[in-house]
Amino acid sequence: MNDRSLERLPIEDVESPLLEIPQNPLDAILCHVLWDDPAGAGKCDQRIHCGGGGGGGPCLYCLCRLCPWRPRGASAGDRSHRGLGQDPPCQDEVGALVFDIGSYTVRAGYAGEDCPKVDFPTAIGVVLERDNGSTLMEIDGDKGKQGGPTYYIDTNALRVPRENMEAISPLKNGMIEDWDSFQAILDHTYKMHIKSEASLHPVLMSEAPWNTRAKREKLTELMFEHYNIPAFFLCKTAVLTAFANGRSTGLILDSGATHTTAIPVHDGYVLQQGIVKSPLAGDFITMQCRELFQEMNVEIIPPYMIASKEAVREGSPANWKRKEKLPQVTRSWHNYMCNCVIQDFQASVLQVSDSTYDEQVAAQMPTVHYEFPNGYNCDFGAERLKIPEGLFDPSNVKGLSGNTMLGVSHVVTTSVGMCDIDIRPGLYGSVIVAGGNTLIQSFTDRLNRELSQKTPPSMRLKLIANNTTVERRFSSWIGGSILASLGTFQQMWISKQEYEEGGKQCVERKCP
Repeated sequence: MNDRSLERLPIEDVESPLLEIPQNPLDAILCHVLWDDPAGAGKCDQRIHCGGGGGGGPCLYCLCRLCPWRPRGASAGDRSHRGLGQDPPCQDEVGALVFDIGSYTVRAGYAGEDCPKVDFPTAIGVVLERDNGSTLMEIDGDKGKQGGPTYYIDTNALRVPRENMEAISPLKNGMIEDWDSFQAILDHTYKMHIKSEASLHPVLMSEAPWNTRAKREKLTELMFEHYNIPAFFLCKTAVLTAFANGRSTGLILDSGATHTTAIPVHDGYVLQQGIVKSPLAGDFITMQCRELFQEMNVEIIPPYMIASKEAVREGSPANWKRKEKLPQVTRSWHNYMCNCVIQDFQASVLQVSDSTYDEQVAAQMPTVHYEFPNGYNCDFGAERLKIPEGLFDPSNVKGLSGNTMLGVSHVVTTSVGMCDIDIRPGLYGSVIVAGGNTLIQSFTDRLNRELSQKTPPSMRLKLIANNTTVERRFSSWIGGSILASLGTFQQMWISKQEYEEGGKQCVERKCP
């Protein structure tokens, strides 16, 4: 035994029969067995929360944060103690990578970390043809197949104006649509960020709960045949979000860029019949902001067009100079750059009203000052509450039929109502809020208020929403990080041998 000073951390007694390691490794995420002594399994600090009951996060053993063999004074994430004690208490590192590719951003990094190593836009720049006289500015492009398009990936490369460069996304409705662009994103991630051979690392990748079998099999084939990875696993985003919040059962409300969804998860499995989707999400809010600026005669000028600007009084026309010799950019790329400006406005200014929008109440709310890239600045009052109101009350939005669009709280109650009555208490008891669009100020307060009014009296409502931006935006990636780093999960991987013997069809059997 190493002579380092070791401290056995105290563990609270729990009146519950000893939990044995489950046969299904996924269940181990739920019982979180903590090895209390070298002789065998002991008490679990989250045992009372198994099956979706109670509160608390994942058993901290899973992240080596409450390991009995952790040295005194070591930080929560310190893993230098691995192997000091008896077997377990700490599993070996597998060096697995976790990819969570959403409609707005790509998150990737090593399993066991607290946050992804890289986070960059899913949108990429594509130039279909490249002349031999390319400028030095274009050397950061990722060349596709011989004679094929050139891809510009990541924030810095994408935001440089280039002639004939289109801004596209490889995903549609949360699923992979453009496989060449998707592969370019993976190539870029391995080459520029992971900086390691793909064949050295197992890969856990998130997927939309409604992903099709054909796309799952094609992705499995791509990872094994093209990247030659040693092992692979696909997991639903909602399940990973539940694991990140220490739950096996719950209702995941995920509001991202393209859609807002309510996804019921029971015992670690998505209930497909209960999935409810709404297009009222981040892109919808961006569209509403555009309409507001048109009404106010505010022109959105992206930074790439601005050579210089001067300070002006509030509400006065902007005084700026346009850059000379700008290339002839495409409409799609220019719109993407305008959306970046609007999304900054959304994050800085917008706020959800505590109750149903009222013009008189909104007029009394404090204003927020905002300055656009070209120097134009003004105060925003009632508008900052009126725009996000459409998320909760679509009938207030011009051009939308309130009868066909569901507000956020209705998405939740509709989803729960489509599930078996016996599991509804578990869903209402763990409504987990995730996604970047939920970071709008007072979003969770309004949601909690409306759900409290709609929840049946016999049900206990509990809203789970992390306060930090990182945990809310990266919840599914964090869940994948926890899952892929667990020793009990290692038998769940689709190995290279299993793929060669069973073909791409094995993903349906191994990855529910």
